[in-house]
Amino acid sequence: MSGDGLLVLNAGSSSIKFSLYAENGEAPRLLYRGQVADIGDSPSFAARDGEGAEVDASVLRGDEADHEAVLDRLLGWIEGNAGGLNLRAAGHRVVHGGPKYTSAIRLDDGIIEELRELIPLAPLHQPHNLAPIDALRRLYPDLPQVACFDTAFHRTQPRMAQLFALPRELTEEGVTRYGFHGLSYEYIADVLPEFAGKRAHGRTVVAHLGHGASMCAMMGRKSVATTMGFTALEGLPMGQRPGSLDPGVVLYLLQQKGMTPDEVADLLYHRCGLKGVSGISDDMQDLLASSAREAQDAIALFCYRAGRELGSLAATLGGLDVLVFTAGIGENAAEIRRRICLYARWLGVELDSEANAEGRNCISRPESRVAVYVIPTDEERVIAGYARRLG
Repeated sequence: MSGDGLLVLNAGSSSIKFSLYAENGEAPRLLYRGQVADIGDSPSFAARDGEGAEVDASVLRGDEADHEAVLDRLLGWIEGNAGGLNLRAAGHRVVHGGPKYTSAIRLDDGIIEELRELIPLAPLHQPHNLAPIDALRRLYPDLPQVACFDTAFHRTQPRMAQLFALPRELTEEGVTRYGFHGLSYEYIADVLPEFAGKRAHGRTVVAHLGHGASMCAMMGRKSVATTMGFTALEGLPMGQRPGSLDPGVVLYLLQQKGMTPDEVADLLYHRCGLKGVSGISDDMQDLLASSAREAQDAIALFCYRAGRELGSLAATLGGLDVLVFTAGIGENAAEIRRRICLYARWLGVELDSEANAEGRNCISRPESRVAVYVIPTDEERVIAGYARRLG
C-alpha cells in the first residue's frame, strides 16, 4: 500500500469512530472503518475494511479503558495497518463551531483555544471531540488537522430561524439557535440529486433519526430550519434526551424538587427520551421487540413528536416535495418510518408498504405527491473531503 492517506476521527462520550482513506489524485477511497465502543465501561474494538469485511474485533484490557489509552491503542492499530500509506491530514467531527465558524477550518493553536471556549455550549461532546486533536498534536506535531463542525451547515438559515425571543444582550452573547447533525445533512444534500433528480432542489425535510435525532428543512439543498437549537437537547425525543421541553419544567426541578444544576443536566442528557419513558432501553430495536406498554409508549411518543416537527418544518417550507430518512433508526426501522409517514399523509405522503419493509431507497408510491427516500448517511466521507481540501 502506498500513496497519501486521510484519517477521520469522530470521538464521543463513550465511543471513538474512525475511518482511514487512501487517495492518489482521486476521490478518497475507504480502506478501513471502525470504532472503540463502551469507553469507561467494557470497551471493545472493531474494524472492517472498505468492502465491509471484519478485520479485527477485540475486547480492550482494563488499562486501556479511558479515552487517552483508547486513542493510543486506536492510533497504534491504524499505524500498524496503514502499510506504506503516508498520512497527509486528519479530519475531526467537532460538534460546536459557535457563531464564528461557518465552515470547516484547518486548526492552529488559536482556533483550538477558541473551540475549547465553546465547551459550555456542548459539554458532553466538545471535550471529547477535542481530545483526539490534542493527542494527534502530541504524536504527530506536523500533521495538518481539520475541524468540521456539526453547526456549520445551518448557518445558511434566515435570521428569524436562528433567534430566540430573549433579551438582545443574551442574543449578542451567542444564545441563539445553532442546530446540529450538520455533517449528516450536508452529505444528504450533496447526494440527494442522485436519488430525487430535480426535486432535490425543492422543499425537502431530512429526518436524521438515531440515538440523537433531529430534522432539517432544506430549500435548494440549503438549511432553512432545524429542530435542534442552542444545544442538542431541543426538538425530537432521543435515546436519552427529552427533546423540546417547557422551560418551566427545569424551574420546577430546581425550585420545587431541590435538584442541583448538575443533577438536572444529568437528568436531561442521560435519563430522559426513549430510556426515560420506557424504563427499559434507549435502543429503538429493543423497544420494537418489547410488548411492554412502557416500550410502546416510548415508540408512540417518538413518532408523534416526529410527526409534529415534520408538520412545523413543512409549514416553514410552504409545503413538501421530498422526505428523507437517515441515520440508525431512519435507515433500519421500517415501522418507525411507517408511523411517521402516516402522520404526514395530509402533506401528500403515500407510503409503499412493500418498499418500506424491504428498505429500498425510494419507499413512496408513484402517485405520492411527496417522494420519500431512505438514504444512508456518511458523515466521515464529508470530513475526509474537507481534510483533503484543507489539510
